[in-house]
Amino acid sequence: MTAVPEIADVIVVGMGPGGEAVAGELAAAGLGVVGVEARLVGGECPYFGCVPSKMMIRAGNALAEARRVPALAGRVQLVPDWAPVAARIRQEATDNWDDAVAAKRFTDKGGRLVRGTGRLTGPRQVTVRRHDGGEATFAARRAVVLNPGTNPAVPPIPGLAGTPFWTNRDALRADAAPESLIVLGGGPVGVELAQVFARFGTRVTVVARGPRLVPREEPEAAALLAEVFDGEGIEVLCNAEAGSVAHSAAGFTVNLARSGPDAGPDVTTVTAERLLVAVGRSSTLGALDLDRAGIAWDGRTPPAVDGHLRLAEDLYLIGDAVGAGAFTHLSMYHANIVAGRILGEDRGTAESHAVPRATFTDPEMGAVGLTERAARDRGLAVEVGYTDLTESTRGWIHKAGNQGFIKVVADADRGVLVGAAAVGPHGGEVLAMLALAVHARIPVATLKTMIYTYPTFHRAVADALARLG
Repeated sequence: MTAVPEIADVIVVGMGPGGEAVAGELAAAGLGVVGVEARLVGGECPYFGCVPSKMMIRAGNALAEARRVPALAGRVQLVPDWAPVAARIRQEATDNWDDAVAAKRFTDKGGRLVRGTGRLTGPRQVTVRRHDGGEATFAARRAVVLNPGTNPAVPPIPGLAGTPFWTNRDALRADAAPESLIVLGGGPVGVELAQVFARFGTRVTVVARGPRLVPREEPEAAALLAEVFDGEGIEVLCNAEAGSVAHSAAGFTVNLARSGPDAGPDVTTVTAERLLVAVGRSSTLGALDLDRAGIAWDGRTPPAVDGHLRLAEDLYLIGDAVGAGAFTHLSMYHANIVAGRILGEDRGTAESHAVPRATFTDPEMGAVGLTERAARDRGLAVEVGYTDLTESTRGWIHKAGNQGFIKVVADADRGVLVGAAAVGPHGGEVLAMLALAVHARIPVATLKTMIYTYPTFHRAVADALARLG
């Protein structure tokens, strides 16, 4: 006999940053909200992503700044120690990976938290496999919101399964910096963690499948990061792919198949104490059974949503699975639109032409909108402006650690910026004004007449704009 569903106003499946935000706001507004979460309330960001990783990065950057003292201010004696980093992540960031505070934050607003894995079993119906093995079914009067999130992707490399390899989740739990580390993946997570551990004395080798690091970013950013990594003793192997993995008491051995004009030997063997797999993320959307709500999905490309993030009437999709980017800030942006829609408020529609992003390496890499290549591929009348931070007044003052640049990409026909990159000290912060310019489509002519504070890093934006052409 089928159980009679419990009734709620709204059901939110997945209590990551966006799911927690929309569920919390709706519960605080007086709606009956059921939040479903299989792991930690708050999602990847506060426990394994944004927050603890940036604590690690902050610590590594402090060491880098100390090493720059001789060029600027005298002498230092430096002894890196991972223990304060591990303690801060465990105590300040994650409460030892306990989500009690986040769960209470939601329930104190009147929400009901159900621990388990949810799936659709009808147009506005969700069945939850609880952690105790039982099931509960809920039906929504007003809406179901899906915020499925992702897991670290683990490729089917021969020999990898069953070994104690790391994903980002394991790296964030490290009690000590390893003596040596192989990083599979040259994307944001891989390069951030590679640099952190290297600054604590770990011998690091980064294995990038393509011809350069951070392939989503401008080629100038990739080239600069490779130069910085070389200076910090981080080995980078491009056009390389793990053919097999072996593990023993001595550590990991990875046999690499290499290709391309700059790849070197066809096969390279690298060894290290630890192996970090950072090759991307895998979606959990497939576990939600979209077809049970009448949603056709090919299992690969992001399913279509409208401007209010609706998959169908009263069924919303937010966060990574929408396909506009896997960022906490984007998920929160989606949550605001959906919460407004459910509450009958007009908070606009979702736009993705100006999604900002930052990779927190040193130099920090901020970017928004289209890269130069992406803009040209769209057939736009592209103009590019570029300026090197080391040639700016602030870069000259800053001296040690001043590498970076500002790059702006304009559509000459419309006279607006369609993309920009701010790479260098505080690159993610400098990006803010460029993100506004791209988002609001501020005319380039207006940007050129602004007053830029002297001497700041963001003043280099004016120079980049002057060089558009």
